[in-house]
Amino acid sequence: MPPLRTALLQSSGRPGAVAENLKALDEAAARAAGAGARLLVAPELFLTGYAIGDAVPELAEPADGPGARAVAEIAVRHGLAVLYGYPERDGDRIFNTSQLIGADGASLANYRKTHLFGCFEQEWFTPGERAVVQADLDGLRIGMLICYDVEFPENVRAHALAGTDLLLVPTAQMHPFQFVAESVIPVRAFESQMYVAYVNRTGPEGEFEFVGLSCLAGPDGTVRTRAGRGEELVVGEVDPEFLAASRTANPYLHDRRPGLYGSLA
Repeated sequence: MPPLRTALLQSSGRPGAVAENLKALDEAAARAAGAGARLLVAPELFLTGYAIGDAVPELAEPADGPGARAVAEIAVRHGLAVLYGYPERDGDRIFNTSQLIGADGASLANYRKTHLFGCFEQEWFTPGERAVVQADLDGLRIGMLICYDVEFPENVRAHALAGTDLLLVPTAQMHPFQFVAESVIPVRAFESQMYVAYVNRTGPEGEFEFVGLSCLAGPDGTVRTRAGRGEELVVGEVDPEFLAASRTANPYLHDRRPGLYGSLA
């Protein structure tokens, strides 16, 4: 299989302005497609913005709502898959969710954040209950987590055991936790033998200061591409042949002794 060229959109868009954020996503999709990308990944809650406070209920929408339909049109227009974050309404509950839309406009997967960070998220969102959500794209098994989720090694290892090749992690990583982007993400990719696309917001937003530093880390623990601190679109490749060779050479998953780990759960 040829490498999957993947674009990471590091941007905070405009909080509360869904139409403007969709326009920014459309423009990024055009640039990504022009660079040969088959997948575009946007940050956590990109559709609405993160620091939207008590506007969460007003801006939340179903998984098949108008935002999803608009993103589907963008995906079809530019011929690439798109992952975006949004507040998902399901009855009386609201989830911090990311959805993967295929190049044909079909929803491939919808993941609800399982580990909520801080008072803001815990006030407005319900935690998801599915640890592993996957989809197939261009011959690769795609997995999904959101921000704080990836900081729990159990989450990433669960994806590794389920066969995830590329883990997509839209995030809202804020100061002073930039060490996660700089150090934790490459280690997660190495210890669980997968590619990890970690895609952050950037700049000030309400009470938060997002640090950027989005990256695509490979299974050898090296960063294939990394953004700086500002608005940026970076592109990297997920190489299935390199992934297979790395998994053969690295014995972590083979040498596990799960019988010793029962007490962890």
